[in-house]
Amino acid sequence: MRLDNYDLKILRILQQNGRITKSGLAEAINLSVTPCWERVKRLEDSGIILGYSARINTEILFKQSTVLVEISLKKHNLEAFKRFESTMQECPLVTECYATGGGIDYLLKVVAMDIDQYQRLIDEWLQADIGIERYFTLIVTKMIKHAPPQLEPDDS
Repeated sequence: MRLDNYDLKILRILQQNGRITKSGLAEAINLSVTPCWERVKRLEDSGIILGYSARINTEILFKQSTVLVEISLKKHNLEAFKRFESTMQECPLVTECYATGGGIDYLLKVVAMDIDQYQRLIDEWLQADIGIERYFTLIVTKMIKHAPPQLEPDDS
């Protein structure tokens, strides 16, 4: 699907404000409401827009510890990757999991009630032998920035 500058403007605006009105969005990109909304529906139907959500400040709701974890696996084959990734998909404490290159296999973001809960999770994984050779824990002390990636217009 080829996106033009109107589509990219729509995506940038919706990233920043998913609650903008139809007329507000149309005005912001200088289109009338109907063609603007048809573009939004096309972006949704194509799977580019996956959905809309609210960012919740969970720190106000409950105490939590955010931990980044570097994971290296014992084996590097399809079966080992599938087993590890399946475990990550099923674990509610793992909020993000990235397969990486350059020295480690995975980078995880784990949000636990406290460090003890995080360590119990790691101990569970090691006991279950899901293929972890080694792990390195980074405890997040403060979030400095959280922002969606910026979409730039395609100049071609």
